[in-house]
Formats: sequence, C-alpha cells, structure tokens
Amino acid sequence: MKAILGKKVGMTQIFKEDKVIPVTVIEAGPVQILSIKTKAKHGYDSAQFGYGEKKKTKKPRFTREFKNIENAEAGQTISVSEFSAGTKVRISGISKGKGFQGAVKRHGFSGRNASHGVKHEQRTIGSTGMRFPQHVIKGRKMAGRMGSDRITVKNLEIVAVDAERNLLSVKGAVPGSPGTLLEIRTMK
Repeated sequence: MKAILGKKVGMTQIFKEDKVIPVTVIEAGPVQILSIKTKAKHGYDSAQFGYGEKKKTKKPRFTREFKNIENAEAGQTISVSEFSAGTKVRISGISKGKGFQGAVKRHGFSGRNASHGVKHEQRTIGSTGMRFPQHVIKGRKMAGRMGSDRITVKNLEIVAVDAERNLLSVKGAVPGSPGTLLEIRTMK
C-alpha cells in the first residue's frame, strides 16, 4: 500500500473523449517518513509521515501514521510521482462544518403539515419522549452541531498526476473545503 498527505485545492472538470469528468485537485506531498514503528518494539507496524512545514521551527506541520506501508525507511521522501493515473485510492478528511442545525436539515426530517392547525411549527421535530421513562432517550435525533466529521471516500480513481507541481486530480468529490488536510491511500 502507498500513502501520501495533501491539501484539497478545489474542484474542476477534465474533458476526455466527449465526456466531462468532475475532478478534485489535491496538492499532495512531498512527504517525509519521520519514523518506522515495528511490531517487536511498539506492538504494531506503521510509518509516521510528516507534511508541510512550520515557519519558525522548520518542523513538519502535520504528522500522521499509516499502517502496512511497503518498503518504508526513515528519512525517505514520497512524492506524487509514485502514483499513476488509473489507480484506485481512498481519501480521508474532515468534512465541512455546518454549525448548529435543526433536525430537518441535520437528519432529513420531513417537517409537519402546512395546514390543519399547524401554526409556527412546520420545521419542528414534534414529541421528543414519552410518559415513561420521563426523560429524553439517549441517541434521539434532535437539533445540534452538524459537520466537522471524519469522512472516508473509497474507490476514487486518479485521473491525472502532475509531478512538477505536486498535483493529483481525483475523479469525484472528497471531504472538506479547500485547504483541508487529506490522507490518500491506495486500495488493497
């Protein structure tokens, strides 16, 4: 398995053979392998990646661990040139935050009728409990904070690789707004 870290640049489209392909452009790497963890010493096998740079300290801004990385050595640098068009990847990131939302938007409730005595409560959730146990049951779908969740999108295809500018073009949408840190891994 190969892996790399990157930032979402935005979405655009590529034209191929009379087709329009929606793509997400990701600025990925170069990533440095900071350390290797082994099963004998740490209890599991993984490689720690460093991406970006803090301005004052010159240390990696983001660090992430990936399991099952092939031929990884500490100090090694990984770039987008190791990926090729047509490769299937899975991408993880933090989705856009939507703030405090009502139950109709957050959970897809239909709301109430627009007539027959329903005044000023078309988008309310209705009853939240029952006579016994006389409190709201844990897990009840109600209004609250929406978004800012870790999302993984699988089976995305790399359409184009620009090794000169460290750009990956991936078919489809990936989580987050432009500038979001993304973890890109090849599918098994």
